[in-house]
Parts: sequence; structure tokens; C-alpha cells
Amino acid sequence: MSGKDAFRVEGVVIEVLSERTCRVRLPNGHELLGFGTLRNRRVTGSLTQGQTVTLQLTPFDLSSGRILAAKRMDGT
Repeated sequence: MSGKDAFRVEGVVIEVLSERTCRVRLPNGHELLGFGTLRNRRVTGSLTQGQTVTLQLTPFDLSSGRILAAKRMDGT
């Protein structure tokens, strides 16, 4: 997914499904599955509902995306 075609979007976690998987709502109302990698587990291990995350999507599959970063609940 780390090719020229991949793009980044921000969304809000609406449901935490497991330690590294959550449902995310984008600003346009689209909901998708966000997943974290083992390499990035420090970010995805502490996801909570309402948290803002940055996702990497590919134009070939807009139903899921890789979680790259998460803003803490205090805004930093």
C-alpha cells in the first residue's frame, strides 16, 4: 500500500473492535475499517472511541486503511 497511489485521510474512531482494529468515520460520512500493524502497535494499542487517527488508503480498496498515527485525547 505504500505506493504512489496511496493517500492519507483523517477520521474519528467510532468503535474499537480489537487491539489493532477499529471502525473509523471520515469527515464525509464514509465508514471504514482501520487496522494497525505489529510494527506500529504503540499507536494502535491505546485507541479509544472518539480519538482522531490518520489513515493511509489505496484507491483500489476504500473499505479499509492502515492506521499511521493517532492524536491523543488531550489534542496533542
